Amino acid sequence: MAAPGRPAATLPAAIEPADLPADAIEVGRIADAWGVKGWFKVLPHSAEPQALLSSTRWYLQPSERGAKTFSGTVLLRVRETKDHSDSIVARADGVEDRNGAEALKGARIFIPRSSFPTADADEFYWVDLMGLDVVNREGVHLGKVTDLMATGPQTVLVVGYEEEGKAQERMIPFVSQYVDGVDQAAKRITVDWQPDY
Repeated sequence: MAAPGRPAATLPAAIEPADLPADAIEVGRIADAWGVKGWFKVLPHSAEPQALLSSTRWYLQPSERGAKTFSGTVLLRVRETKDHSDSIVARADGVEDRNGAEALKGARIFIPRSSFPTADADEFYWVDLMGLDVVNREGVHLGKVTDLMATGPQTVLVVGYEEEGKAQERMIPFVSQYVDGVDQAAKRITVDWQPDY
């Protein structure tokens, strides 16, 4: 609902309906308007949001909760992005004032995986590790990657498995001391880790 004396936010006309690409990954959400010239604040899902910063085509879907100013998927053509404290600020074609930016509040941002910058040889996007099987050097299956956690200096694989009919989790640091290799083609991560750790 609009604040008294202010018009309700409506989606700018330059933002067009689109189909969500098959390889789209949710990378963040729009938190709120930022300033009065159409900029908006973005909360990235990653501590290192290179894909968000480098892409000029964001696909938006409305928030799963809260007010919705649009439905379905729309294409947002991003003009500029900047790091700002713990978030990103951005501006886009057709979003010229605060009202236009407020219309995007809560929107979920998707980028095609094919648009992500190429990772270095020993670097991986978290999304590429999700669902991979984790096996140790002896070939014992330890589970599947269900999540990743940033714990300051390192990332930790959250490996889900079942024991006696109950869902369990293992935490394995994603560092070279414990991870022997990642084979994305085989959908497997080999680790120096035992089931009883």
